Amino acid sequence: MAQAPAPDDEAARLRELDELGALEVIVEPVFQAIASLASQICRTPIALVNLLGRDRQYFKGHIGVSSVSMDRRVTFCPYTATTRQTLEVPDALADPRFRGDPIVTGDPYVRFYAGAPMVNSRDIVLGVVCVFDHRPRRLAAEHLRALETLALCAVGMLELRHHARQAERVMARLRELEELKHQFLRTVNHELRTPLTSIRSYLQLLQEGGLDPETEQRFMQVIERNGDRILDLVDGLLLMASLNARTAIFHPARTDLAELARQAVAEATAKAWGSDQSLTLDAPERLDVLADAGRIRHVMAQLLDNAIKFTPSGGRVTVTVTGDPVPAVEVRDTGIGIEPDQLEHVFDDFYRAPQAEYHAIGGTGIGLSIVQKVMRMHGGSVRIVSRPGEGSSVRFTLPAAPPTPSP
Repeated sequence: MAQAPAPDDEAARLRELDELGALEVIVEPVFQAIASLASQICRTPIALVNLLGRDRQYFKGHIGVSSVSMDRRVTFCPYTATTRQTLEVPDALADPRFRGDPIVTGDPYVRFYAGAPMVNSRDIVLGVVCVFDHRPRRLAAEHLRALETLALCAVGMLELRHHARQAERVMARLRELEELKHQFLRTVNHELRTPLTSIRSYLQLLQEGGLDPETEQRFMQVIERNGDRILDLVDGLLLMASLNARTAIFHPARTDLAELARQAVAEATAKAWGSDQSLTLDAPERLDVLADAGRIRHVMAQLLDNAIKFTPSGGRVTVTVTGDPVPAVEVRDTGIGIEPDQLEHVFDDFYRAPQAEYHAIGGTGIGLSIVQKVMRMHGGSVRIVSRPGEGSSVRFTLPAAPPTPSP
């Protein structure tokens, strides 16, 4: 049996089949109808809508055979795909290319073959619409043209199905974005309204007078904290907008990552202790990286804030700084964790996991999104691992600083 040569664009052809998702479902009614019509027009007992995979040929539609695939070494359709022309083999036993083929020498004992290539809009052959018979014969010219028309219909249906699936995904994404927008508006409304209401109430009490100096001072501190909360929210939104627009200021320089971690932990210690949590740091004496120190401070503050917020009283938050194989910081907590189906969304803009809503944990859903964007800006990466009820671990990496030049 002669080996059929592979098409010149074999790699591109296989990529196209993969992008179309053409091999996901083997038999579909519309392709079954195309195979049936090919069988009726050509008056043959066997007809296939045959897609050529890497190692096998897959039947999207088939008449006269019970199997749904066959080996690529069955050479009729591979020859058709390679030549890119309609192929007719009047008598396979008389043709040296096919007389040793297993479907010629064995069941179903093919003697006649005709196939038309399925060429898509990118000029790539995806498969073949073909017919087989058990006796030598020839097709009339109009029957061969009908086979070619059916091949066009089959490849058109493949592309139509692909575009329909893409449209469904786009619509689903648009619905998700619409929901995220509404969720963002609800969240920002709450995050702004709550401190503003508090500020207004305390200002009204101060205006009414009659308060002792100590009470007035305490009220002013509450107003100041709520003002800072509003400023933090606005700053976060502006930062995310600038990161999305790629206009954020970025000044990378040699920076001691270990020292940045020590500063971040020191600033978060009071909040952790206030929540009855232990906060520990494991870091080398020094670890130089190439980074924008201000941006990395923001990232660490965000990760520590998340870890503390989502960890119940009595829990632990651990920060680990390592330099092997690359500079990295890991923030691990023993908090409520994240469900597996939510992990893929945690870096989306404005996304808040249902656990945050359920436990009434404040936030706007932009923290981890900003973390990821800052890491991309640095040429680093960020990864999160989490188990519900067991906690989360967020690890980000940064480029190492270049060696200090000798004097």
